[in-house]
Amino acid sequence: MTRLNTRTRSALIAVLALAAGLLLGTTLQAATTGITAAAPAGGVASPGNFNLTAAASYISQPDGTAIYSWGYGCAGTTVTFAPAAFATLGFCPTMQVPGPTLIVTEGQPVTVTLTNNLPGATNASIVFPGFKVTASGGVPGLLTSEATPGTSVTYTFVATSPGTRGYYSGTQTDFQVEMGLYGAIVVLPSHVPANCTAIGSDVAQKLGIGNPGDDLRLAPAAYDHPETCYDREYLFQWMELDSRIHRQAEEQAQKITSCALANNQAGGVACPTTFDVRTEPYRPNYYLINGRSMPDDMDPDYAPNYPHQPYNGNPHMHPGDLVLVRTIGQGRWRHPFHQHGNHVRILARDANLLLSQNDPLAGTTTVGGVTTTTAARLAGRMEFTTDTYPGQAYDGIFYWSGKGLGWDIYGHTPNYAAANQTCTPDANGYYTSNPSAPNYYEWCADHNHPLEPNPVGQIGAGGPATQFDPLIATNGLWYNGTPYLGPDAVVRNRGVTPLPPGGALQNPLEESGIAFMWHSHNEREITTNDVFPGGMLMMMLVDPPTWFIDETL
Repeated sequence: MTRLNTRTRSALIAVLALAAGLLLGTTLQAATTGITAAAPAGGVASPGNFNLTAAASYISQPDGTAIYSWGYGCAGTTVTFAPAAFATLGFCPTMQVPGPTLIVTEGQPVTVTLTNNLPGATNASIVFPGFKVTASGGVPGLLTSEATPGTSVTYTFVATSPGTRGYYSGTQTDFQVEMGLYGAIVVLPSHVPANCTAIGSDVAQKLGIGNPGDDLRLAPAAYDHPETCYDREYLFQWMELDSRIHRQAEEQAQKITSCALANNQAGGVACPTTFDVRTEPYRPNYYLINGRSMPDDMDPDYAPNYPHQPYNGNPHMHPGDLVLVRTIGQGRWRHPFHQHGNHVRILARDANLLLSQNDPLAGTTTVGGVTTTTAARLAGRMEFTTDTYPGQAYDGIFYWSGKGLGWDIYGHTPNYAAANQTCTPDANGYYTSNPSAPNYYEWCADHNHPLEPNPVGQIGAGGPATQFDPLIATNGLWYNGTPYLGPDAVVRNRGVTPLPPGGALQNPLEESGIAFMWHSHNEREITTNDVFPGGMLMMMLVDPPTWFIDETL
């Protein structure tokens, strides 16, 4: 981040304290949740077939505002959720923002039938950039066939290549996309590269903590390429919202409805049927991640208090995890998003892998009658701020290990029983010989290098920073007020635990993670209706390796 003035620095410290307090008592994660099929009531949900609606309702914001919106949703209750662990938790209403995330497989035929339940004489449609789409039914529109009020249109295509893409309304796009008619489609690779594991690298899972059968990735790799393996994944859709536009639409919808009722009762009343909403000048005052603003985006997926905003944004990881970040810019503005902790290595833009054009190792060779094909290596750059332009999607890998920080992220100091947690480096410098160790995947070059001999209080010697007093800055065990990972991080921070022990209202002591802010680098976008903190801001929590990250909670 750029240099901050005193007021901004104080506010950011307050954000960390607020985030810690808001997240007490539960292990909140995000995953790429969505649906693989959706059928009408009583129908059979077959993979790749989706029956959707376009309808109106309200979404909520953390300032208490209910914003009139339009969105895509499911036409019936027969829905197949992915990952499968969300089957008993997921819901797909007739309107949600963003629309249902459609999850299909490379080469799979896809059929999407859209029924238009929008108010007034308003057409509805969907465009699927990147695919060759055939439409049946409906009436011709500017970009695609459109469903007139109360009717349906069907779109068919083949998911020809893997990756993350957006879909959105092709009708009055400046108005309807703003109202909430947008969503994501994720195409999984048709085969798994040979070097990708069959289950994630969750150490706790391998140790039998949690459910070893739950692999919440959609696939072991993002693409048909050996360098796109990953361990956990998250989907983020950026969107800005101008509540004045939504208020105009709400007022006109009310006039259309009330006049129609009066016409039915008295007869002969001339009623408006169409919307005439001004979308310029455009002045957004809400900034959304997956339809929610901070802190709402840190509540769980499918939280019942967000009936029309089912998806969250609150990533967790372990040191060494390869985290697949799927991102789509759904609005009109460019969003410069910054992931604290490390750069993001871009794999693909708009589902197009960024490959080296002159890789000398790429190609096909035949030796002894055996033909081997070697893919060109990835050429995507590491980005400090991952700019996403309107309609653009990218897939990237985020990685954090604590390597090179110059201090021990597990807090091994002379005052702690360091002898009980050794660090023997492997060929790459990490401690990987004992997966059951609390400091698994520690960067051994920093072992027993304290951040400070006494991290709290007066400035001392031996480290690059002095930590603030956790009793002042935060009251909880999610962030812990310490710079250390692991089951007894608080003990390592001050000796006898200065914070209340874990209990029903706090996270278990074993979680003790390090929190990083992930946020827009456009300062107005980390506000909610001009109030900081809010908007496009979330927290990445690095959990200790032996903490099982249950992404269904």
